[in-house]
Amino acid sequence: MIGVVFALSLLLFFWLRALPGGVVSALLGERATPATRAALTEAFGLDKPVYVQYLKFLQRASRGEFGVSTAVLPGQDAFHIFLVRLPATIELSICAMAIAIVFAIPLGYLAAKRHGSTFDNGTIVLSLIGVAVPVFFLAFLFKYWFAVQTHTFPVSGRQDSALGCTRVTGFFVFDGLLTREFDCSADALRHLVLPSIVLATIPFAVIFRITRASVLEVLDEDYVRTAESKGLTMQTIRARHVMRNALLPVITTIGLQTGGLLAGAVLTETVFNFGGLGSTLYQSFNGRDYAVLQVLILAAAAIYVIVNLLVDISYAVIDPRVRTR
Repeated sequence: MIGVVFALSLLLFFWLRALPGGVVSALLGERATPATRAALTEAFGLDKPVYVQYLKFLQRASRGEFGVSTAVLPGQDAFHIFLVRLPATIELSICAMAIAIVFAIPLGYLAAKRHGSTFDNGTIVLSLIGVAVPVFFLAFLFKYWFAVQTHTFPVSGRQDSALGCTRVTGFFVFDGLLTREFDCSADALRHLVLPSIVLATIPFAVIFRITRASVLEVLDEDYVRTAESKGLTMQTIRARHVMRNALLPVITTIGLQTGGLLAGAVLTETVFNFGGLGSTLYQSFNGRDYAVLQVLILAAAAIYVIVNLLVDISYAVIDPRVRTR
């Protein structure tokens, strides 16, 4: 984990300094003059050797000091912006992944059990559509059908500001439960429905295909046929022999998809104006906000490796053979 994050910090450091204009131009904008550029270059230590700049970058990053935003929220601390907008993306990602897992794993198992049937072929087509349809296009369709046309769900945002809900943790659903403002939790959930479904489409499709393939492989194993010949119930065979062995590649896929949700969240949050890290990443790229970009990219890498570490640990919980090795 430490090695991956360190390598990415090195790449990030050189990549940001290789972009046209650089940090100084982003901060000064049209007001840049040779004198102001030279002064700011000296103030940021950009005139020093590269290795000195990188060591100072690591020191500041370890303290959460990435500078101030120049485009997203000008003048505000970049790390503070990250902390404020992180809960929105976590809420959205948890809901999206929950939807994907709840539907993908059972459907993948049923499709494998009914291999070659109409149900199997239909679910495969559904998963292909989930991968093939662009996220932003699906987001606009859902927004038009369910928000603009039928008014079933809100058009955008995380919560109706007219409710005057109390903010405690930044997780709007949890805050409503914590303060017993249940109408606020319900409203936050209504705002989560459409973006969560849209964001869940690709993870659903991938997890479904992996589950189906993994279950098909396990069903052909000798120990499953042996269990059937012993007269064990299908429920016991499914829980003890099939799903437990089939879940290892599925869990790996879930970890990879969870870590990669930020990529889909960029488009989803932008369309629904959700105000999380995805839309922040878009704004920072668009406005060349280097301070916020540094935070978001390093945070995304850290989240990704932590999720995959948890996946590796979960192997030992599910499969005793991993603990033995």
